[in-house]
Amino acid sequence: MFNSLSDRLTATFKNLRGKGRLTEADIDATVREIRRALLDADVAVTVVRAFTARVKERALGLEVSQALNPGQQIVKIVNEELVNILGGETRRIRLAKNPPTVIMLAGLQGAGKTTLAGKLSKWLKSQGHSPLLVACDLQRPNAVRQLQVNGERAGVPVFAPHPGVSSEFESATGDPVAVARQGVAEARTRLHDVVIVDTAGRLGVDAELMQQAADIRDAIRPDEVLFVIDAMIGQDAVNTALAFDEGVNFTGVVLTKLDGDARGGAALSVASVTGKPVMFASTGEGLNDFELFHPDRMASRILDMGDILTLIEQAEKSWDSDEAARMAKKFADQEDFTLDDFLAQMQQIRNMGSMKKMLMMMPGAAGMREQLENFDEREIDRVEAIVRSMTPHERLAPKILNGSRRARIAKGSGVHVSEVNGLLERFTQAQKMMRKMASGGGMPGMPGMAGPGGFQGARKTKAAVKGKKKPRSGNPAKAAQELQESEARRAAARSAAPTGAAFGGQGDFDPSSLNLPKGFDKFLGK
Repeated sequence: MFNSLSDRLTATFKNLRGKGRLTEADIDATVREIRRALLDADVAVTVVRAFTARVKERALGLEVSQALNPGQQIVKIVNEELVNILGGETRRIRLAKNPPTVIMLAGLQGAGKTTLAGKLSKWLKSQGHSPLLVACDLQRPNAVRQLQVNGERAGVPVFAPHPGVSSEFESATGDPVAVARQGVAEARTRLHDVVIVDTAGRLGVDAELMQQAADIRDAIRPDEVLFVIDAMIGQDAVNTALAFDEGVNFTGVVLTKLDGDARGGAALSVASVTGKPVMFASTGEGLNDFELFHPDRMASRILDMGDILTLIEQAEKSWDSDEAARMAKKFADQEDFTLDDFLAQMQQIRNMGSMKKMLMMMPGAAGMREQLENFDEREIDRVEAIVRSMTPHERLAPKILNGSRRARIAKGSGVHVSEVNGLLERFTQAQKMMRKMASGGGMPGMPGMAGPGGFQGARKTKAAVKGKKKPRSGNPAKAAQELQESEARRAAARSAAPTGAAFGGQGDFDPSSLNLPKGFDKFLGK
């Protein structure tokens, strides 16, 4: 969504690198480029003016002129101002003191309210709540049925006493205000702690739409009114948001279709113009493509600083703790890494969602955006097909995979033999690395780590070579005599060495004399 804006801002900040001092001309040129980038991203003109004015005022102040790295200080200022226009801080749902908490959805037709209702209900259910969906959109064809399907997929019940219309040629007959009122009463009766009311939308803002939404609000007195807006709507986002704010006085904004390729200025405009925070964001078509909106994290994404916290949260949410414990035990017991383990790890990664989205959350991802766009998400499917085409014995002992077996596996998984060979080569490298780490040797080739290529391994090898002196004499008999004398001297030295502590202590010692913590003596073998 913010690719174009991110690229423009990143290119602007590159010009500031390495400068020990910024002149007023440098700051003016930077602010000018930021203004152009924001306008190209469809950010409202009033928001752009206020944003660039604050950035310029702070950039000309002492915090930049006295900074050791003024270029980085400019980036810090832009990041903080982006956070401010996006809402400042994360805004969560305010739960009612006396359940149920009533949440009303409002917005134009096509913004994705019905789909978002299903996503929000599933998210609330994962947070430990018991939501109920209420179908009050009785005018759009099959809107009630769509909400019922989303409710079934999310595992959330739907209150729909009226079927609505099934085609555009039918006229609406039900009363959405009465349905909303009955839905809240039903939630109290069935002890649901959250009610999500899906209302009707229009292709444009009109008096009838606003009046109906206002009547529903007056009837159910919701705790939260969420304005659902398409992030690809462009400059018209501000006018639409102001109209809905005047009509229903919404309390928060939900951005949908953030995974689109539009310029996304709506996200940077609505919160600043209306003063209402962005609370949630929809990032895809699946019910799980939904997240709490964090202004600081979104600003970091726009400036290509990554979003590691969201990535960690997604991993924690989808990672199988039992599988992780099994792998940890296997790693501790120094058991061999097999293709079954490889397949299990691939499935764990698949559960986290789209690989492209995860990689784009890494800092500096904009520099490899072209490679990420060309990444084929089906690569994991092909890997899984190859491994599942093997017999259980072949997964445990891949060394037995000769040419005929590889041809059979390629045919069974629908790939070329070269892809099977490539997978086995990558697996062999991963297996070697796992063996080295499990044996305590550390990562191969890492300085300061034990193992081949490491500093300790090289030092040990030199010491071993130095300790094994070759016989000086070329006479075999004399050489054997010198070797025998050397062994005798070593044996004498070992017998003369003192016994006891490793640091030169004589004989045994009493642990009680060391004033150790209670129970510590068991670690000393006493």
